[in-house]
Formats: sequence, structure tokens, C-alpha cells
Amino acid sequence: MVSQEQIKAIGGVLNNKERPLKERFRALFTLKNIGGATAIGEISQGFKDESALLKHELAYCLGQMQDKLAIGILTHVLEDTSEEPMVRHEAAEALGAIGDAEILPLLEKYKNDSVVEVAETCLIALERIRWLQSGQQVQDTNPYASVDPSPPAAGEQNVQQLKEIYLNAEQNLFNRYRAMFSLRNLRTEESVLAIAEGLKDKSALFRHEVAFVLGQLQQPCSIKYLQANLEDREENEMVRHECAEALGAIATDQCIQILKDYAQDERRVVKESCIIALDMCEYENSPEFQYADGLTNLDGKK
Repeated sequence: MVSQEQIKAIGGVLNNKERPLKERFRALFTLKNIGGATAIGEISQGFKDESALLKHELAYCLGQMQDKLAIGILTHVLEDTSEEPMVRHEAAEALGAIGDAEILPLLEKYKNDSVVEVAETCLIALERIRWLQSGQQVQDTNPYASVDPSPPAAGEQNVQQLKEIYLNAEQNLFNRYRAMFSLRNLRTEESVLAIAEGLKDKSALFRHEVAFVLGQLQQPCSIKYLQANLEDREENEMVRHECAEALGAIATDQCIQILKDYAQDERRVVKESCIIALDMCEYENSPEFQYADGLTNLDGKK
């Protein structure tokens, strides 16, 4: 059992701007794993920070926790039009992950938001909640224990069939996401390379999710595709961020060198993402038991 004092102490690390960003991230994921009202309260305080990357990750973790207690803070973040687009997008996706019907009117309101990534996210979140309400069942073989923006596609389909849906810009994003998660769950080189083709899509939101999925898969065959989007200074920073973190998850020597090259990028989100990704590389190449080590570090152990 974790005491309330320990949870608040971990929150103190998360919300201390003097601590290294990598320590604050590890504290955040520790709070996510602990869960409950106190952890949500500590995470919610982080939205006062100046780092869009940190706030984006706060929203992601609140969504993964799937606790209705987080709806209020996520609603506030989505409704704040002065907030960075990548943060508002992640708040909308998190609300979809929580999946409660009370969120539907809010998502309907923002599905036509002037920020296209926010609007698209709200549409996907609406589809997810309606899918949940429909009571449909699908065999979900997700090996990553993540709460995804959509379920995998229904029925047995091969890579080519899924790829035709996945890369079809005429399909709605929810269906394309379903095909993508089915491709991910296959975990073959053919399916990974099919997913990587999505990094050329016209939707920045779609490209960002593609990079996230490639990070989950951790397959070296996707490195050159992630590198190309990270190195493209015309690319949406939300996509570049996710490419950096995906490279951090793959964590080969090549990935480490790429991330070092961009750890001083002029875009703060990209720079910070590379710093966090290098910490992920260190974790992936170490005997550490878990990335979310906030409790261990409270005791001064490493």
C-alpha cells in the first residue's frame, strides 16, 4: 500500500520545476500506476506548468487511468482555447479514453474546433464512446495494456486488407485507427512497415498516432521512417515529439545518436521530447525493473 503522504511527495517531484524533466516524468507515471483521487489531484496541478510536453503527458496519463474524477480537469483543459493544441488534443483523447456518456455534449461542441487536430480528436472520441454504448464486442489482442482511441477492426483480416482501409483517406479516422490497431496487434515486420507508411498521411493527428504505435512496437525496421519525420522541421511539432519518443522506446544505438542530434532543437517540445526519449533509452538498456520509479527515488535509492 502507498500512503497519502507518499503520493503527495511524488506529486511534489512532478510539480517541482527545479527537478529534471526526466524525474518529473517518472513521477507522473508512478502516480498513474498508483491511481485514485489523491494521485489525480497531484497530476491535475501540473497543468499550471509552461511545458506543453509535460501537460500533454499529464492528459495522456489521466485518460489511461480511466477515472471519472479526471473529467473536470480534462474538460477545463479542452475548453481553454489559449492552451497549446497538442495539450487540448490530448485532453479530448483522454476524455474519449474515460468513455463516459456525460462527455458526449462536450465533444459534440468541440468537434468543429478551429484547431483541426482538436476537432479530429473529438470526432474520434465521440465514435469511441458511441461504439462502447453500442455494446459491440470485438476480440482485442492488444499486448500493450493501453487504452486506445479505438478498438481494433472487427473480424479476421490480413495485412493487405487492413492496409487498404488504413491508408484510405476517404475512410473516416475512427475506421482507419481501427485498422491501424489491428495491424499493430499482428506484430509482424510486414504489418509494422505497413503502419510506417501512415507517416506520410496528410493528417498531423493521424501521423502522430502512427508514431505512437510504432513506439509501442519497438521494431528497428521503423527507425528510418521515424527519423525522417523527426528531422523534418516543417513537420507538426506534435508529430516530431511522438517520433522522438518512439525512437526512445526502440532504444538502439542509432536511435540514441538521432535523439542526441535533436536534443537541442529550437522547438521546445521537440527538445524536451528528445531529452525524455534519451532517458527512455537509458531505461530500456538498463536492468531497471520499471520506468515509473517515483517510489524508489523517494527513498533515495537508484
